[in-house]
Amino acid sequence: MSATKIRGCMESMRSFAYFIREALSNSKKNFSTTLGAVVTIFLSLLVIGVFMVASLIIDQMVASIENQVSITVYLSDSALEPDVSELEDFARSLPEVDNVIYISKDEALERFKEQSTTGIAEQLDGNPLPASFEISLNDPEKVEQVVEQIKGNAVFGKVIDQPNEPDESIKYGKEIIEQLFSLANIIRIVCLALVLLLIFVALIFINNTIRLAILARRKEIAIMRLVGASNGFIRGPFLMEGALQALIGAGLAIGSISLICEYALKKAETSLPWLPFDLAALSLGMIYFVLLIAGLVIGLFGSVWAMRRYLKV
Repeated sequence: MSATKIRGCMESMRSFAYFIREALSNSKKNFSTTLGAVVTIFLSLLVIGVFMVASLIIDQMVASIENQVSITVYLSDSALEPDVSELEDFARSLPEVDNVIYISKDEALERFKEQSTTGIAEQLDGNPLPASFEISLNDPEKVEQVVEQIKGNAVFGKVIDQPNEPDESIKYGKEIIEQLFSLANIIRIVCLALVLLLIFVALIFINNTIRLAILARRKEIAIMRLVGASNGFIRGPFLMEGALQALIGAGLAIGSISLICEYALKKAETSLPWLPFDLAALSLGMIYFVLLIAGLVIGLFGSVWAMRRYLKV
């Protein structure tokens, strides 16, 4: 490496160290506004992080329920076997259908006894449960399409247990998924509005912090201009100040989300073992990276905004 390059590197390192010292000094002088900016960035990023974690959990819940979506067709005790076989063959022929399982009346009663914890099954007189088809799908999103095709089959009305109310003889879980999607969309909209509000407040705080720092150093800045300091050298400490505030806020947000995932989610997973709360380390790492970048963007943008208004260099 040439002497010129070495000198250039050393100058860059000295300038960087100077920017950090000045940023820390300005932060101490304007502690209250600096603290406000850090806290606001922290709250903004915390809401963003919690929103992202909640979105991952909701997506996992929806995916888990989607994988369990199936269609159940309840059959009449008096249904003729050729008609039942015809409906079964028709269902199997549909490209969206993965498998069709026939559940006899006896099998339905045995399942009910296994799942019942109240002793009701022992009190039943005979076997009132109907036989049924359980139809699993290749694509759960096509469940309504498959239901309509089955209901449109010629023998459907002949074999179901409630021909006068055919909708009561065919059940599927699409309604639950639609409710989950609706709930997820509402949560996303509310969180997005809150995040945008907090980001705006954070930008205001950073703008005020940098403005006070510029006013406090206006004489020093004027001297720098007179001796020929570059615009980048004058602006550097203020950019560094905004970046440091953002990094501290992002660090606090990441630490808080880590604690939430470590304790709150673990407790929820223990209390509600049937719900998916397992977040992969890669997913959490991506969330932390996004929060760090978002914090830096907020801090630097707030600093640039303030300098464009109050620092004419």
